[in-house]
Amino acid sequence: MEQHETGTQKDLALYRLDSAKDCLETAKILMDLGKFKSANNRSYYSILNAINAVHALNGVAYKRHKDVIANFNRDYIKTEIFPKVLGRKIAEAEEIRHASDYDDFYIALKDEADEQIATAEELLRLVEDYCNKQT
Repeated sequence: MEQHETGTQKDLALYRLDSAKDCLETAKILMDLGKFKSANNRSYYSILNAINAVHALNGVAYKRHKDVIANFNRDYIKTEIFPKVLGRKIAEAEEIRHASDYDDFYIALKDEADEQIATAEELLRLVEDYCNKQT
């Protein structure tokens, strides 16, 4: 595995934000192909990477998805740095991704995948603005 130089917390946040954008782009491609389950997965990972970008600015990292989301809700949603409605949307995205990936007979719908992509887009816009204002 190739070793990379270390950067600042802001560098890490921007890297994670780029990863979130890549996942969102992939979700849209999958959506166009009618692959709704996979689009749900990529939308969720776009959301998770965006949240991790925010955490990176504070120098914190979490191994488990539930910790990433719980701490984001505690530190950024409950304090209304980000809109409270996003907390519910993120929880829904997590549930849908889990069902899409693990439930054998789960049928992902186009409207549902559209909603997940819209949530990822909304969060990405807000996180990008937040990251840009931090320095």
